[in-house]
Amino acid sequence: GSLIEQLTTEKYECMVCCEVVRIVAPVWSCQNCYHVFHLNCIKKWARSPASQAEDGNSGWRCPACQNASMQVPKTYTCFCGKVHNPEWNRNEIPHSCGELCGKKRQGLDCPHLCNILCHPGPCPSCPAFVTKSCECGQTSHSVRCGQSTKIHCSNVCGNTLNCGKHSCTQVCHAGKCSPCQLTVQQVCYCGSTFKEVLCGSKEEFSDGFGSFSCQNICGKKLNCGRHNCKQVCHPQPCQLCPRLPQVVYRCPCGQTPLSKLLELGCVERKICTDPIPSCGKTCGKPLSCGSYEFVHTCESLCHEGDCKPCSHTSNIYCRCGFKKKVIRTFGWLFLFLIAAITFMCDKRCNKKRSCGRHKCNEVCCVDTEHKCSLVCGRKLNCGLHRCEEPCHRGSCQTCWQTSFDELTCYCGESVIYPPVPCGTQPPECKKTCTRPHDCDHPVYHSCHSEEKCPPCTYLTQKWCMGKHELRSNIPCHLTDISCGLRCNQMLKCGMHKCKRICHKGECLIDEECKQPFCLTSLTWRLHLHLYTHLQRFMCCRKLNLMFFFFRIAAISIATKLTDLQLGDSVEISRLITKKEMKQARLQCDEECLALQRNRRLAEALEIDDNSDPFNIRSSGPKYSDLLKEDARKDLKFVSDIEKEMRMLVEAVNKGKHTKKSHCYPPMNRDHRRIIHELAQVYGIESVSYDNEPKRNVVITAVKGKSICPSNTLTSVLDKEMQSRPPPPIPHYKQTDKSSGNIGLSKPLKEEPVIDYFDVQD
Repeated sequence: GSLIEQLTTEKYECMVCCEVVRIVAPVWSCQNCYHVFHLNCIKKWARSPASQAEDGNSGWRCPACQNASMQVPKTYTCFCGKVHNPEWNRNEIPHSCGELCGKKRQGLDCPHLCNILCHPGPCPSCPAFVTKSCECGQTSHSVRCGQSTKIHCSNVCGNTLNCGKHSCTQVCHAGKCSPCQLTVQQVCYCGSTFKEVLCGSKEEFSDGFGSFSCQNICGKKLNCGRHNCKQVCHPQPCQLCPRLPQVVYRCPCGQTPLSKLLELGCVERKICTDPIPSCGKTCGKPLSCGSYEFVHTCESLCHEGDCKPCSHTSNIYCRCGFKKKVIRTFGWLFLFLIAAITFMCDKRCNKKRSCGRHKCNEVCCVDTEHKCSLVCGRKLNCGLHRCEEPCHRGSCQTCWQTSFDELTCYCGESVIYPPVPCGTQPPECKKTCTRPHDCDHPVYHSCHSEEKCPPCTYLTQKWCMGKHELRSNIPCHLTDISCGLRCNQMLKCGMHKCKRICHKGECLIDEECKQPFCLTSLTWRLHLHLYTHLQRFMCCRKLNLMFFFFRIAAISIATKLTDLQLGDSVEISRLITKKEMKQARLQCDEECLALQRNRRLAEALEIDDNSDPFNIRSSGPKYSDLLKEDARKDLKFVSDIEKEMRMLVEAVNKGKHTKKSHCYPPMNRDHRRIIHELAQVYGIESVSYDNEPKRNVVITAVKGKSICPSNTLTSVLDKEMQSRPPPPIPHYKQTDKSSGNIGLSKPLKEEPVIDYFDVQD
């Protein structure tokens, strides 16, 4: 019904071309799955290599059900196959002839033909009724023709079972009856063992002596009545006694007939228990220890019974033939073979296995191929699963696992439809990335499968790490920006500022301030009662205690600065006691002792302290006053230039090349002059190129010629700053000498106002 409706309304699609099947188009219908195709489409499909069956001999496969057909359709017929090129009639089913179908129903035991009009799809079930018997055949019933269900009655089956003795006791059932489940007792041939078997089985057979062999020694009395049968339990009658006089014709070793021995005087045997005469020769029977190449024989005289064990020795080799072992061959042949099989050496095989990765490592190996039994375990191309094949050479096969879920990009615009092989990357997407971002700037990168987005490159304004200046055109993702200026943050000592280039974090974390400290303040002079003009250089960390007391004195005087300006006197002797001064006094260290020793030696040799006889002080680089003056104006620029020159000299001296150059960006004339003068100090060649305003300088360092001076221009300027004398102190008139107080009156002339709270300067 569904096929008829879709074909009539032209909604049915051909699976080959995916186009609608028109009511006037020639079609072909598969007789296995009943799918309808365009006739031309199915012809092209049948001739294509993709339609061929796997074995290559079964014809072509239906695109829908993969059922193989040998003949390629050539003509357009109706569904029942009776009419070629059927004409379309508005009142009939499309592609049908309008007559009775008449086809035989498939898969059913029905003799009636289909009695409806020509139609697509399978024929309906037969409406006729027939009489059928039940499974056991005792009852009959009227059922629909072609009914696949079996008829069962409630009677006992009663059919004869496979044993031919008993009947089936099951209720009416389908198929053959089950084998007889009754058991019977059987006895072995020798009569010593009994067992129970199913009735009707092959083991139930008996030949009159028994039904089976128990594989034990028979043990029945022989016909002589004196000896027992030594054969394994057997179905036939036992053999004659092997020692009967009428059976034995030769001596025990078999070399001499008994008739000849009787002529020599031996006693004739009457019964089986009489001894067999011996010939007296060597036995010579082959022993069981021998082989095809070396046969060992019995060396005893002719005797009855079994021969003695062999006294010879034999060489056996291990499985791989690496070691040899000597054993006595007194045992049976199978013992010799067992010894040869079980004897193995302890040598391990060093040959590579078939995989080429592992060694065989087997003890006493006899293999020729050395197959590897380990699992490969290497990661497949998908990167998720491992190879489960036996260890092998070469690359592993592609991952066979497949996903039947759609694989999409992050935003879902691009889709890869199933089946999706394992390891397939998400499809590329040209849409803008829709992931959440840390900033609100416009997004310029496309949708991606990586978890982390590319850094934001939107240009913004950001402060440097030291908060010195607001930098422009900085990419958004950059966080730690240095302006290149000095930090100038106050250190923990409270006296100095950081000299490092703009940096991140604290200036001094686990270190102490080691900058030199010039103690020339008003506090020092006031404490010494204006006695001398004293200047001392000390290490910052050594002045913590002394500076504490001097700071108190300075603050106390500064609070009464107004009174000093009006001519009043201030008592300062009680600010710092003698005990405090004693505690604040520094102890001489090794440096102080060395200076004192040099001073005494210079006085003894009458050497001027300002002289330089060995040209030690003048050995450093000489910088012109003009260069120093220009450097003080732009100290950061000079520091960067010297840093670049020092790096260039070190690189050319440590590298393989004899020359190394660096090109500076365009700059003004004053900056170019500074570079030329510094290049002379470093022994570097400098040349200016291009015209204004794009004129720039190129420096070239030469190995062996260019040097790094011991004192850079920046360090020289720092030392000069530290050694510069302090600003002049206004002179005050002492008013009261008799008392312990120091009186300070008004200044004799106007002096610039000094900020006495700035103790550091």
